[in-house]
Amino acid sequence: MWQFAHILKKELKDFFISPIAYIVIAIFLIITGWFFFSTFFIYDQANMRSFFSLLPIIFTFVIPAITMRLFSEEFNIGSYEILLTMPVTFGDIVFGKFAAGMVMTAAMLLPTIAYPIAISLIGDLDWGPVIGGYLGALLLGGTFAAVGVFASALTRNQIIAFILGASICFILTLIDKMLFFFPESILNIIEYMGADFHFRNISKGIIDSRDLIYFISVIFISLYGTRLALQNKN
Repeated sequence: MWQFAHILKKELKDFFISPIAYIVIAIFLIITGWFFFSTFFIYDQANMRSFFSLLPIIFTFVIPAITMRLFSEEFNIGSYEILLTMPVTFGDIVFGKFAAGMVMTAAMLLPTIAYPIAISLIGDLDWGPVIGGYLGALLLGGTFAAVGVFASALTRNQIIAFILGASICFILTLIDKMLFFFPESILNIIEYMGADFHFRNISKGIIDSRDLIYFISVIFISLYGTRLALQNKN
């Protein structure tokens, strides 16, 4: 447990002393803030629907940008070999870096809580979909963070890690929008593979075990793949 906490603390320290972290968070808040306020003031809609509807596609690019350095940077500068000399397991390393990605995602979402609070002070707000939306955002963010960690474990080049992670997240986000390309016999399977499909269900305030199983499964597969990638590099 100490090793896991040490890796988590190290990654968070490296992240928050980097200007890239604040640039990514600022870009995220500017984009989401623009769509929130344009819906709220221009269209006079007192809800968070536009914010949550755009979150998956924004996460597709922002979260891989956050996670791309987690392993790639260590491979590039040689600190990964030093990390292996410490009394840590592959599980400690993988879960420590994944947890760091989750905390970074939560820190990015935290300022946006001001949006529903502002709406509730002005008009009536249904908090059920808002709570469901943030729960879905954390699950989606964790899923994309796990994918980003996996992509980072495959290469020492951060740009390649970003492109690979963003590509996988992009496919998971849009695959349920391309059902017309697939035979009717497998449409249910393809739809189930879509991250946006499950996120939309939870963001409506509907907690379904199938959606939770989907996110947990993708996280598990991505982290297991990360462990195998690390073992092959050892």
